[in-house]
Amino acid sequence: MQNLSPFNDIVADVPATEGIKYAGSKLKLLPYILHLVRKVKPHRILDGFCGTTRVAQALARSGYEVIANDSAVWPKVFGTCYLLNNRPKRHYKDLIEHLNSLPGKDGWFTENYGGRPNGGLAKQHDNLKKPWQIHNTRRLDAIRDEIDNLDLDEIERSVALTSLILALDSVDSTIGHYAAYLNKWSARSYNQMVLGVPNYIVSDNVHRVLQDDIFNVLEDTQCDLVYFDPPYGSNNEKMPPSRIRYAAYYHLWTTICLNDRPRLFGKAKRRADSSDKISASIFEEFRRNPKTGRFIVVEAIERLLKNVRAGHIILSYSSGGRATADELNQAIRKCGKLKEVLEIDYKRNVMADMRWTSQWVADAETPNTEFLFLIEKD
Repeated sequence: MQNLSPFNDIVADVPATEGIKYAGSKLKLLPYILHLVRKVKPHRILDGFCGTTRVAQALARSGYEVIANDSAVWPKVFGTCYLLNNRPKRHYKDLIEHLNSLPGKDGWFTENYGGRPNGGLAKQHDNLKKPWQIHNTRRLDAIRDEIDNLDLDEIERSVALTSLILALDSVDSTIGHYAAYLNKWSARSYNQMVLGVPNYIVSDNVHRVLQDDIFNVLEDTQCDLVYFDPPYGSNNEKMPPSRIRYAAYYHLWTTICLNDRPRLFGKAKRRADSSDKISASIFEEFRRNPKTGRFIVVEAIERLLKNVRAGHIILSYSSGGRATADELNQAIRKCGKLKEVLEIDYKRNVMADMRWTSQWVADAETPNTEFLFLIEKD
């Protein structure tokens, strides 16, 4: 097997993107995704599970018309900020400076998510770990209330919220998600968060940003290429389902966007509507269909691929996903022709030779391996 450098022989000019720490981030995969995209030569591309919008940003900066969709609240905010802006960045200078100048105050976020650097907490009777130090949650309380008080249109509001989330992400005390927090304060959590103008895209293309169930989107969307990175869930039988739900991991970004002071539960103080029974995605389903014996997530992926109204699909798959390689391979072949497979080994930071037909299945159990499938629809 020949090992190739991550950037040699693939795409050297990967455009800059912004985002938060994210378990499903495709930042390192951007060279390979763009490599496959350029083979198709599309005009309009649907990013069906856009998350932090890293892929959507890269596609837009590469000159493609992008439709970014996700069922969660905060990707819609990110997408609106990064893809729908037509104002120069100087337009937001005064807004960001104003938000940075606000004095902190005690509020709902400080009460629930702020801790003191000496080990004490904002609420002295509350001994739970916290994601931020109190000096930053006080600024969060002041800034978040001010965003609601200002007369902002949807795009201006999305810029303010995206800037706030990026700033909070840079001073948190977590391992990259909000289902649990660190025992000891991270070094970055002592810093004071500072908002900046996001590095959004101004392009001639007309992009769209949606917040909907992907199956609803596919009914009304015609495009040249679809990129899918669904949350497959974990194949670790010992891992509770709640530990792999994206709604559980990133509940705080939803709360910051909505500022709705929801009912909370658990040690991490998650939103009540991020519980498994309410927020579970079919793509995070960990059970088998009792009638067919197949994993429910595999059947969902098969339905997903069949419903695409585009000539080509790029599908991401992780070796740690719930879907088995054999079942996924069969689902792909029912919906189209597998044109190319890229195998990326994160541990060694290399790309393996391209895998044709079913050869990739044998390598699918290797830890830290990601696959990208280029599928031509029947």
